[in-house]
Amino acid sequence: MNTPTLKKGVLFVCTQCGREYEKLIYLCGQCSKNNTPSQPPRGILTARYDYAMLRKKHREFASIKRDRFIDLLPLQSSASLPQLNIGNTPLYAYNELDGKPLHLHFYVKDDSQNPTFSGKDRASALVSAFAKEHGINTIVAASTGNAGSSLAGICAAQHQHAIILVPETAPLAKITQVMLYGARLITIKGTYDQAYELSIQLSKKYGWFNRNTAYNPLTIEGKKTTAYEIFDQMASIQPDRIFVPSGDGVILSGLYRGFEDLMALGMLKEMPVIVAVQSEKSDNLVRNLSAESFSSNAAATIADSISVDVPRNFLMAKHLIAKYRGEGITVSDAAIMKASQVLARNTGIFCEPAAAAAFAGLLKYHKEGRLAPDSHNIVLSTGSGLKDLVSAKKVIKPPKPIDADIATFDIFDHK
Repeated sequence: MNTPTLKKGVLFVCTQCGREYEKLIYLCGQCSKNNTPSQPPRGILTARYDYAMLRKKHREFASIKRDRFIDLLPLQSSASLPQLNIGNTPLYAYNELDGKPLHLHFYVKDDSQNPTFSGKDRASALVSAFAKEHGINTIVAASTGNAGSSLAGICAAQHQHAIILVPETAPLAKITQVMLYGARLITIKGTYDQAYELSIQLSKKYGWFNRNTAYNPLTIEGKKTTAYEIFDQMASIQPDRIFVPSGDGVILSGLYRGFEDLMALGMLKEMPVIVAVQSEKSDNLVRNLSAESFSSNAAATIADSISVDVPRNFLMAKHLIAKYRGEGITVSDAAIMKASQVLARNTGIFCEPAAAAAFAGLLKYHKEGRLAPDSHNIVLSTGSGLKDLVSAKKVIKPPKPIDADIATFDIFDHK
């Protein structure tokens, strides 16, 4: 694959050494020399924009609606994006649970309303659009399921070829999506991390464009549009905390990047507290935030979308959390599934376990008295519960069939 040149006013900068790149590469050539699969990669890149030029062009950014996204993305034209409605997902407000007041406000940003039913579409759309502008037709990605089904769906809409590598434990619903969208599915006898490394080898050998989370810096740029929407939807209300399900740390970093853009444009004065939420059985990001050196435990959580041994965007996420005083928390798998039930019966939003982890984090904070009265707290719901019905079945008991007779029905409490 040829190295594409970036549009004027955009640079990619190494988060370790600060080297600047005018072309799109995956990792900083200098800092990534000694990377190994057992450690989070060094040399992750982040985009930098000419904010002074943007302020002059627009005079005043009163909002960051979709028609202005293009100036804060490394794309030449919004016409390169798929016709599918990416983003613009709803933000719902609540102040009670099970009929009882919480004395605080919580909101659910429902990214399951994206075309393939997860927030991964934001990153896939940007990767696909950039590839389209540069004449690239084959895109490869490793995934626990959502990124793969997302890329497959977006590529189908863009008439591009997608090659998806998933671990053999990937949920059937996500695999079904990949195949119905017409992508080539490769199932790996191993973990997501092994699929990740193999996809990089394949992209190097065959010249395929690689969508891997964090490895391709466009993924972080795609995720940041969530921050723009939250800013517009909250109007003049400053969020106190945003609870984010975390695996590789890309969604977390994407939110930070979006809010950084808003701060650089003079639209936002203070960074919200972003809370990285992980399962206790996949805590390799949160557990290492204060550690001197990174160590990995084998991930085995019910929340497959955030099940990661080596968080690929760990170093950038750790830096941003420290810089902006973010927080990290772990929750049990049991708490995740309970949170899924509580959210569903109170809001009508059925989310997959990874998304429920964020809500479980909010419930834990509330139980521990860590949320101030009248505070405004956002839960990022990243994927639909229909993505993983097997997990949902573990916490429900379908009723036994009854005779189709009114007399039989009358023996039940049917208030």
